[in-house]
Amino acid sequence: MNTSKDTERANDKLGFWSIVLLAINSIIGSGIFLTPGSVVSQAGSKSLVVYLIAAIFAAILAISFSAAAKYVTKSGASYAYSKAAFGDNVGFYVGILRYFSASVAWGVMAVGVIKSTISIFGGNPDSVMNVTIGFLVLMLLITIINLFGQKFVKFVMNIATAGKLFALVLIIVAGVILLLTTGASHNLAMVDQITQNGHKIVPTLTTTGFVMAIVSAFYAFTGFESVPSGSDDMQEPEKNLPRAIPLAIFVIAAIYIGVVAVGLVLNPKALMTTKQVVAISAIFDNEILRDVILVGALVSMFGINVASSFNAPRILEAMAREKQLPSSLTKRTKNNFPIRTFFISEALAILVPLAFQYNMVNLITLSAMVRFLGFIIVPLAVICFYFGKNKEQVLPAPKNVWTDIVIPILSIIVVIFLLVKYNWQAQFGIIKNGQVVGINWYAILMMVFGFIILPLLMFLFTKKKRK
Repeated sequence: MNTSKDTERANDKLGFWSIVLLAINSIIGSGIFLTPGSVVSQAGSKSLVVYLIAAIFAAILAISFSAAAKYVTKSGASYAYSKAAFGDNVGFYVGILRYFSASVAWGVMAVGVIKSTISIFGGNPDSVMNVTIGFLVLMLLITIINLFGQKFVKFVMNIATAGKLFALVLIIVAGVILLLTTGASHNLAMVDQITQNGHKIVPTLTTTGFVMAIVSAFYAFTGFESVPSGSDDMQEPEKNLPRAIPLAIFVIAAIYIGVVAVGLVLNPKALMTTKQVVAISAIFDNEILRDVILVGALVSMFGINVASSFNAPRILEAMAREKQLPSSLTKRTKNNFPIRTFFISEALAILVPLAFQYNMVNLITLSAMVRFLGFIIVPLAVICFYFGKNKEQVLPAPKNVWTDIVIPILSIIVVIFLLVKYNWQAQFGIIKNGQVVGINWYAILMMVFGFIILPLLMFLFTKKKRK
């Protein structure tokens, strides 16, 4: 018999459109505001094609995650799927790795918000003291938001998503209006000929350069893989997730391509050469318009932090519900807030970046590598579900050879392609003037700790509990 409390909790859960907004919020962060110039500098007039291909790659992977969500609706995303498909040990390893990565990624994004905010207001973003103070204030604010409960978190995420979408749509609309009223447009082919200090900005495009531009653009679409982490807090996840995630990718792709197109035809040189933190705002001369875009960028980065604070704790909570970690971690407040896993996740999100003195490159390395692991293991899990080779019972979902076999195989091919073309030197080497001058031991240490030491310690610590 359903009680009024059960009904209230069901109403607090994220519905279809809230899941779509969560997915958009989890994917659109700082990238499209801060870094489109780097993609344009690599690909020039082919940038729109680059973003389109990156969106297709992301959509292929998103469909694989969506297919997994119809078989397994438990929270935890890649953890839940790998455990159901391959058993406790594989699930435990993927879960610990994914959780640590998600918590560190939360911290990285928080640092990004603070550094960007300090830069926008004319401060020194390299000051450890300035960043630490701002970092702790931001985390306190996110804690307060979460303490108000899931309903309030949902409200804040929806508002943040609406704000960032408004800013991006404004860029497109304002750009189109300027093009129509002033006629100040640039031929796309001329983008490749733009010079600075007598040298062409865009290099002669090779196959390798084109692929690296795709890899760069692809990261602007990542984040969809974390959306199913809180599926226990969603209404009918087996139905809503497979529809919501691909829809979110489609909306984001349309917006990204529109924003980059406006930049290319309106003021491509400013986009590629600006020193402004929010690079996309440089294409406009109007200060009011620039300020609105700056606010939109800050709202966007704040929103993705709130989304991270929703997703990361629920991975750890999902492992506790599966009795692979102490059951005490499943404790929630009256407001349906996973209080213990939240504060553990927040502690990691604060301490790890602080320990590495906010070095973004080293911190991003682990997060990126764990994403690639999930991008391989989830498609393999879907194929297992289709053929009934899974270790645990899954839902009797309708099987589809395209979404459950063809797309997952394409996903694995895409990931292998991205791994082969990944810029490993930039992650594990010290680069000066475009040359590798040393080994980045901090990044290697982070990888060893995340992939070997931490899972081993957690395995030994919870061995009896897992049995």
